[in-house]
Amino acid sequence: MRKLIFATCLLFASVAIAQQTHKEYEPPTEAGAGQKLLAQYSGDWDMTKTFFPATGTPVVTKGTCKQYMIQDGKFLQSDFTFFNADGTKSTGTGISGFDAKTNKFTTVWYDSEKTSMSIRQSDGTFDGKTIILWATSLDPDRPGHKSVARAHLEDNGHTLVHRHYSIDDKGNERLVLEWRMTKK
Repeated sequence: MRKLIFATCLLFASVAIAQQTHKEYEPPTEAGAGQKLLAQYSGDWDMTKTFFPATGTPVVTKGTCKQYMIQDGKFLQSDFTFFNADGTKSTGTGISGFDAKTNKFTTVWYDSEKTSMSIRQSDGTFDGKTIILWATSLDPDRPGHKSVARAHLEDNGHTLVHRHYSIDDKGNERLVLEWRMTKK
């Protein structure tokens, strides 16, 4: 009977330690400077998406976007609707967050055009105004193409400009995509 009581006490003690250890391992964090900038992106937006092919005429698509903070103000969710030239619509969703511990932004994107997701992450530098995100491969065996995206507000927060650049082997950047969003 003593062994049973001792084993039961050990079990309860280990459960209590495991709970404490988890909170120590993953302590809750508060919103910081990155969340303050992301919150400025909240709202309803009209947008123009321009794709710049390597050769030829740029392709312009109109759309709308609703952006709002989720998870107690810790993440920005962006819901896009694109109005295609053929009369169809496509959609996309982005989730953006900022980790004050690492000073890094991370974004995840998925849309109705493909079955893959993309992820981008900053390098830990943040000037309080511009979000700079580098493509991050989810498959280490296929790193994909090098690219960087930069987003910033203009016109006292009334315009959000988001640009994607492809980077060649020499480090030269070429503008591939621009989203110019105007707050409604």
